[in-house]
Amino acid sequence: MDEEQVWLDQARRGDKAAFGKIIEAYQRPVYNLAYRMLRNSGEAEEAAQEAFIRAYTRLDSYNPNHKFSTWMLSITSNYCIDLIRKRRAILLSIDEPLPPHPSLMSEKASGPEPQIVQSEQEEMVQMLLEELAPEYRQAVVLRYWYELSYDEIAETMDTTVSAIKSRLFRARRQLAEIGIAAGLHQEAESATIS
Repeated sequence: MDEEQVWLDQARRGDKAAFGKIIEAYQRPVYNLAYRMLRNSGEAEEAAQEAFIRAYTRLDSYNPNHKFSTWMLSITSNYCIDLIRKRRAILLSIDEPLPPHPSLMSEKASGPEPQIVQSEQEEMVQMLLEELAPEYRQAVVLRYWYELSYDEIAETMDTTVSAIKSRLFRARRQLAEIGIAAGLHQEAESATIS
């Protein structure tokens, strides 16, 4: 039995000093992974600390048939992913204008006319989004701009997947109704101008 396994066995029995030796052995790879994922040394330090706390509190779920390093790095990675999702949700202000939808950006507008059309499309999308209730708008943006899964959106918005599906369904229906009304309004305006 190697030294690491002895430390793990002792730590599983509640020996904090043994777990301290595990921390010493893995602090560099855990920190490096957190830093590569988060790109911030302060956040990486906090993430590493949290990963070790989670590992310690979940030692009973560790399967000794697998490498401890893989298990430890998995905990670290999952925690960092959660932080990134939360960061993304915090940075996402539903009151700020969004960048153009990726499908609009992929069309490289050259010349003044295509640029005007693209700009009008972006303004229309922003106007339509502003008409939605905040929880619908957030769900739409997370799904279609940031391409999060239903599970990720539910976690970010602290609700259920079925609630997210319902919000997205209602938002799409409302967007369609608003879009149709806006289209009819534009047609009426152009008919009176001509």
